[in-house]
Amino acid sequence: MEVFVALMNKIDSWIWGLPMLVLLCGTHIFMTFRTGFIQRKTFTGIRLSVTKDPDSPGDVSQFQALTTALASTIGTGNIIGVGTAIYLGGPGAVLWCWLTGVFGIATKYAESLIAVKYRVQTADGRMMGGAMYALERGLKWKKFGKVMAVLFALFAMLASFGIGCGTQINAISEIIQGNSPIYIPPLAIGIVFAAITAVVIIGGIKSIAVVCERLVPLMAAFYVVGCVVILCINWDFILPALQAIFTLAFQPGAVAGGLTGGGIRLAMQYGVARGLFSNESGMGSAPLVASAAQTRNPVRQALVSSTGTFWDTVVVCLMTGLVLVTTVMKNPGINMDQFADGGQMTTAAFSQIPVLGPLILVVGIITFAYSTILGWSYYGERCCEYLFGANGHAAL
Repeated sequence: MEVFVALMNKIDSWIWGLPMLVLLCGTHIFMTFRTGFIQRKTFTGIRLSVTKDPDSPGDVSQFQALTTALASTIGTGNIIGVGTAIYLGGPGAVLWCWLTGVFGIATKYAESLIAVKYRVQTADGRMMGGAMYALERGLKWKKFGKVMAVLFALFAMLASFGIGCGTQINAISEIIQGNSPIYIPPLAIGIVFAAITAVVIIGGIKSIAVVCERLVPLMAAFYVVGCVVILCINWDFILPALQAIFTLAFQPGAVAGGLTGGGIRLAMQYGVARGLFSNESGMGSAPLVASAAQTRNPVRQALVSSTGTFWDTVVVCLMTGLVLVTTVMKNPGINMDQFADGGQMTTAAFSQIPVLGPLILVVGIITFAYSTILGWSYYGERCCEYLFGANGHAAL
């Protein structure tokens, strides 16, 4: 097992090395220029997200499509993951995570636009789309496009079991076991959440969208309010924290609380990796549900979908990063040497709020993780149906 873990760590380091960082950041920057800095239309997208377009073709409203996509992106990565990035890459990782979100808005816009443009309508009236349909129908090299489409659908379907469900239910199990006064077997937790999830996803995208449009805004607001309270407590360290984040993003150094930065490479490596895992810009996941939205043209839904990256990374991840850095810098009794991982950093930060702090963290992790399971369950089903036909989704 140790050999396997070492091998996986080596592969992970290679994948998230310089080539991948250049590819990801380069794509985000290229798309930013290619779309004419579409980030300037972010607030237009926010306005469109709450504007209904009922007479247009589609299965769910634009807001429901957005919240379903956010359900899959706003997960444990926004809470524990940001702590892990700071723990491994230093405070500077927060800046690179944030920049990945800012420039990733353009990539999310582009991939959602082509997903809606090349979507198809099934015999029973449902809208089907995503990267596999864009690759199959949009590329001039049809055979190559078909091969790439099948590979994408296959890998995305497998990912729905891994980062989509496995990682999330494991986080739910750990947080419940760590905070429950009685022992609850992990298997029992898995069975309960599997049953709850089944009730929702059996109804298809409309059922998932109805749950997500109610759950996602509430859970995000609940968590953000908790972050705002902590930042109010740490208000005198917000500016020093921002200074540390910007400085340690480009050079090695150390600040109060034992926070250290290993330089631009480590900060960029862990910050960009966390940003991508969090907002999924360029992964092709969010376009799977964007293609089901009721919209009169691809541009409208692309603008709406791009706001998902704004909310997920530019807002939520940034607030988590500020909470963690200000907490460590402000409290003399908290030092990086006492933490074994990023999760412990997050726990220490929310412990500043008497009684309610740990509750906010527990509820936040459980709801964030569960919403990710719902979103990725839909993604996996769409990919399975593409690979095996209309009857194949029952196998997933």
